[in-house]
Amino acid sequence: MIHEILTVGALQCNCSILGDETSGEAIVVDPGDDIPRILAVLARHKLTVKQILITHAHIDHIAGAARLKAVTGAPILYNQNDLPLVKMMDVQAGWLGIATPDVRPPDDTLEDGRIISITGLTGSILHTPGHTQGSVCLYIPAHKLLLAGDTLFAGSVGRTDLPGGNGAALIRSIHNKLLPLPDSTVVIAGHGPKTTIGEERKTNPFLA
Repeated sequence: MIHEILTVGALQCNCSILGDETSGEAIVVDPGDDIPRILAVLARHKLTVKQILITHAHIDHIAGAARLKAVTGAPILYNQNDLPLVKMMDVQAGWLGIATPDVRPPDDTLEDGRIISITGLTGSILHTPGHTQGSVCLYIPAHKLLLAGDTLFAGSVGRTDLPGGNGAALIRSIHNKLLPLPDSTVVIAGHGPKTTIGEERKTNPFLA
């Protein structure tokens, strides 16, 4: 599997490019900005984007999705419970003092348990509400990899003070959906360094 992580945008969102070397198919997760850089990585690996997956509809994760779709034609997938956040994209842009990006409803929704697959790569969606109502993670068991969005971080958890946030729901999501995964599972958070489920189970102060 090809896996490249780019930190994109003003808030340094971790955008993952997942590709299969044999088929040349790819999934791009959270293309929040810097679309030319993402396209350059895709071109270098000769990858064709089949899906654009958004872990949640905060501006730093979703702002570049429509631009990437315009170039690649790939559908945009995110959980429809985050549509209220899309409707307030102008407010989100105001938080950062930037122009309001073009953000549209998803081409398809990401429900809990949905199988995400391209030729040579398969994962499943874990719906983990708390940071937002529609927050999801992508788990790829064959590679012991979890793309956690802003649900779980190295030594921390997602903030819950923004619209749609719920602290109790976030901790419940982590305990019910993420901590049952194998300790060796590598966690790529929406921001910051990678970690593992085992490390967070043992040391994350928010999960005690």
